Amino acid sequence: MQEEGEMVTPGEVLGKATELKAGKGAYIGSYRDTNIQYVFSSLTGLRRTLSPSPDSPDQRPTVEVTGHKAHGAVPEPGCVVIARVTKVMAKTASADIMCVGPKSVQEKFTGIIRQQDVRATEIDKVDMHLSFRPGDIVRALVVSFMFEVLILFCYKDHCIHMNCGVKCHNFLSLGDARAYYLSTAKNELGVVSAESAAGATMVPISWTEMQCPLTGQIEQRKVAKVGS
Repeated sequence: MQEEGEMVTPGEVLGKATELKAGKGAYIGSYRDTNIQYVFSSLTGLRRTLSPSPDSPDQRPTVEVTGHKAHGAVPEPGCVVIARVTKVMAKTASADIMCVGPKSVQEKFTGIIRQQDVRATEIDKVDMHLSFRPGDIVRALVVSFMFEVLILFCYKDHCIHMNCGVKCHNFLSLGDARAYYLSTAKNELGVVSAESAAGATMVPISWTEMQCPLTGQIEQRKVAKVGS
C-alpha cells in the first residue's frame, strides 16, 4: 500500500528511524548533541509512505520523497559549498550559500559556521572576528542540517519540544529547514576571497593572513589552502 502525503523540503523531519525506513529522497540522521535517529528529506518533493510486504522481517514502512524538477542545486551533508559571510558573532558566523559544488542555488539557504568548526586545532582559541568578516567568500563543508528549535515531532500546527515534551506553536518553518551547519576545519576550506577596507581583493599570504595589494595592510582570516 502507498500513502501520498504533503510537500516536504530538504532537512524536513519525516519521522523516527525506529518507526520508518529511509527510501529514495530520504536519509537517516540525528539532531545535534543527541543520539536520536530520524528520517529526513533530502530534496523538495512529495512525501509518500510504502507499506512493507507481509513476509518482510522488517515491518517498518518505507518513507520516500518524489522530487519535482530541480530548481537549482540543494545543499546536503557531505557536499562542499561556496557561501558569502553575512554576519560574524562571538561564537558563530552566518553565510548565504551561493553554490553547491559547481552549481548555483536558486533558493535561499543559510549556513552557520560554529567556533568549533572553524579549524581542526586549538579550537578553544578561535576568534570568529579574526577568522571571517562580512562579505568574505568561503569554501565550506556541509556538516548537517541545522534547526533553530529542537523538536521531537513536527506536525502541521504544533511541535513537541525534546526538552519538555509540551506542545507549542513555535514550530519550524520551511526556512528553518533550509539552514545548515558548515565547517571550514580542513586545510582546503576557509576564506577564498575577501575585500580589504580599500576595496581591493586581498591576496592570501598564509593560512591565517590576507594582504591588501593597494595598501599592504594585513588582515587575519581562516584562509583556504592556497592552490586548493
